[in-house]
Amino acid sequence: MRSSVLAPLLSLLLTAGGHVTGEEVDKKPNFVLMMVDDLGIGDIGCYGNDTIRSPNIDRLASEGVKLTQHIAAAPLCSPSRAAFMTGRYAIRSGMVSTGRVQVLLFLGGSGGLPPSETTFAKRLQQQGYTTGLIGKWHLGLNCEHRGDHCHHPNQHGFSYFYGLPFTLFNDCVPGEGSDVLVNLQHSLYNLTLLLGLGLFTMVCVRVLGLYQVSLWLLVLFFLLSVAAAAVWIVPFKFLQTWNCIIMRNQDVVEQPMTVETLPQRLLAEAQNFIKRNADHPFLLLFSLAHIHTPLFKSPAFAGRSRHGRYGDNLEEVDWIIGKVTETVDSLNLSNNTLMYFTSDHGGHLEDSDSLIGQKGGWNGKYKGGKAMGGWEGGIRVPGIFRWPGRLTAGKVVDEPTSLMDLYPTLKYLAKDTKPDRHSDGFNLMPLLEGKVARSEHTFMFHYCGAYMNAARWHPPDSGSIFKVHFFTPNFSPLGAGGCYNTKVCFCHGEYVTQHRPPLLFDLYHDPSESHPLMPDTEPRYAEILEQISRAVERHEQTLEQKETSNDSASSTETVRVQNQMTWDRILWRPWLQPCCGTFPFCGCKENATHFKAFSLV
Repeated sequence: MRSSVLAPLLSLLLTAGGHVTGEEVDKKPNFVLMMVDDLGIGDIGCYGNDTIRSPNIDRLASEGVKLTQHIAAAPLCSPSRAAFMTGRYAIRSGMVSTGRVQVLLFLGGSGGLPPSETTFAKRLQQQGYTTGLIGKWHLGLNCEHRGDHCHHPNQHGFSYFYGLPFTLFNDCVPGEGSDVLVNLQHSLYNLTLLLGLGLFTMVCVRVLGLYQVSLWLLVLFFLLSVAAAAVWIVPFKFLQTWNCIIMRNQDVVEQPMTVETLPQRLLAEAQNFIKRNADHPFLLLFSLAHIHTPLFKSPAFAGRSRHGRYGDNLEEVDWIIGKVTETVDSLNLSNNTLMYFTSDHGGHLEDSDSLIGQKGGWNGKYKGGKAMGGWEGGIRVPGIFRWPGRLTAGKVVDEPTSLMDLYPTLKYLAKDTKPDRHSDGFNLMPLLEGKVARSEHTFMFHYCGAYMNAARWHPPDSGSIFKVHFFTPNFSPLGAGGCYNTKVCFCHGEYVTQHRPPLLFDLYHDPSESHPLMPDTEPRYAEILEQISRAVERHEQTLEQKETSNDSASSTETVRVQNQMTWDRILWRPWLQPCCGTFPFCGCKENATHFKAFSLV
């Protein structure tokens, strides 16, 4: 009798216990992706720096997997981030330039990540994830009118957005100079002065009776002077108001933003997002405003490093990363959360001045930097994954990987098996978990604007990684290691040197790309060039293929990609300008009582 009563009870308990275990096994992981802006790979301790302190980032590497050949798809913000979000080269979404302007310059422009593109956030959102973007976007906002938000993060799969729809740049802080079309500003300024001087001269001549100047001519010159002044002053002299804003979802909450408190606010928002969503699957992309110029002047970190304000900013970044990690761990989420740390591209070598010194990053032994095409220093970035219990602590992967790999990796971990469009990335989990030894990236292609300027080949029968440069940016002045005369390298015309045959390097033996291989020094020279040439041809054929709409993978609707970096899409348009208040009288300040000032304890 007693055993007959206990047997069903025991069976019930075992069934219940098995059900709980099944739930734990099937629970979807969380994702915390942390991307720094303009960070050089040589600035981090775990990548060889011994003069700047980065204990929290180093801890992520020691507790997880470090990638040593993690490659950005472009050496500049907008195209790199477009590729990162979509898992596809930026040329597929039109986020590339054929001229000198290679990133979005005005929040009031119409260019941006097309609505037809799909981000990893949108795919995860469809799998039941709560998705959030805190920080920098820089992939556009409006298309046809103020408030249509066709390029907005909310339209690309992010349930919650707080931060900079544009980016942090020098114009955001008075006295730091300007980053936007400086040569054009000077030309418009000179034209305004010239027209004004001409008008003044004609008025004097008419008043003094020296010559009978037509009144209509005076009116014409006056209107031209006003128009020239407006074209120069309105878009450029109010850039702090137009571009330097903070949005919460689709509302402008601060215009212009208060830069001094930005790091605290972004960190508080990131921590609060994690806490709000701790009980169900979430994706957080924490896109830091650091270390893009202007550099922050946080009192708690001023003078702490051995590398001036840049080093102070980097140690502040490390502290912020530590706080995010601490939040994940304090909520007991670490064993079910994949944390990832990277940069959108390499450091900006040309950015410096006589007072502060170097304001851009250090790319270690790698040649080149930000905006320098396919040179390794501009595209090789930190790549760190931490997932206790799933990834082996302290593991190092020396195989080629890409920022574009995040898209298929997140899809895989979220159990998203629905059909998708052509992807240029690969699922990283087999490599991170040690189930395979080699990367699926046999070939990788590197773009300078809309032009492919380099490609690499990792032969299946060799540890070498061969890389060719079809053209390279011309450094200036002669003998320099960057484009110091123009402050940023360009990808076209007289600004580049074509190489026929291409420059060839073996990155395994020559990571600094200092010694080009020749037919008499590399037995496989002809084979390497032939293999890469065929791979480039195959890749370019995929760019010509018709693609279907994202909303339905089985749809036959053809999506025609338009270039988002043309002048008509980049330049400022008043009817596209987001505004807090009544345009053009835009201005508001956020009630920032929800965050606390930085404390190092």
